[in-house]
Amino acid sequence: MRGKLITFEGCDGCGKSTQLKMLSAYLQEQGVQHVFTREPGGGKISEAIREILLNGKNAEMTDECEALLYAAARVQHLHDKVEPALQEGKLVICDRYVDSSLAYQAYARGLGETFVESINAFALQNYLPDATVFIDLTPEEAFLRKKGADENDRLEQAGLAFHKRVYEGFDSLAKRYPKRYIRVDGKQTPAEIFADVVKALKERNCL
Repeated sequence: MRGKLITFEGCDGCGKSTQLKMLSAYLQEQGVQHVFTREPGGGKISEAIREILLNGKNAEMTDECEALLYAAARVQHLHDKVEPALQEGKLVICDRYVDSSLAYQAYARGLGETFVESINAFALQNYLPDATVFIDLTPEEAFLRKKGADENDRLEQAGLAFHKRVYEGFDSLAKRYPKRYIRVDGKQTPAEIFADVVKALKERNCL
């Protein structure tokens, strides 16, 4: 049986990393075969692209170049890591995916959905997530929690107005795709968030 793809989305600092660690421990305890990965990244070539994308010294990068690099890293990542794991029947958990491209590049950068969807057609047509967990926390709350933006992360340094648009993008996507999206209140404690995540994933037969 082919495996399933679950993605985690949200603003920078929303608590995804904590939830992914908790989910990893839970799946190991349950004996569920799974693979954790991230975007951009997940393989040699995709990780190299990640370094270019997030490097704070690459401030002159155009928005279009940024979007295309994310799409390129995604195609390679799907080939190198996601598809093999799915063929083996494993559960694939991915930290960010194509919805981040829509929220960050289509909405926040203003490139529009048509452009971003066209360059990500391969992922959207062949590898749509079985479920997307959206940790709902505004950028104001997220950056307060993580005590500011990472000065070495080009995207985190984009400013609060930019990240507000990112949040609006995720919010819009969650409303548009309620069958795929699992919206979780990010203001809760990590344990409460995790309980909601596991319950929702079980209800959708993803765990």
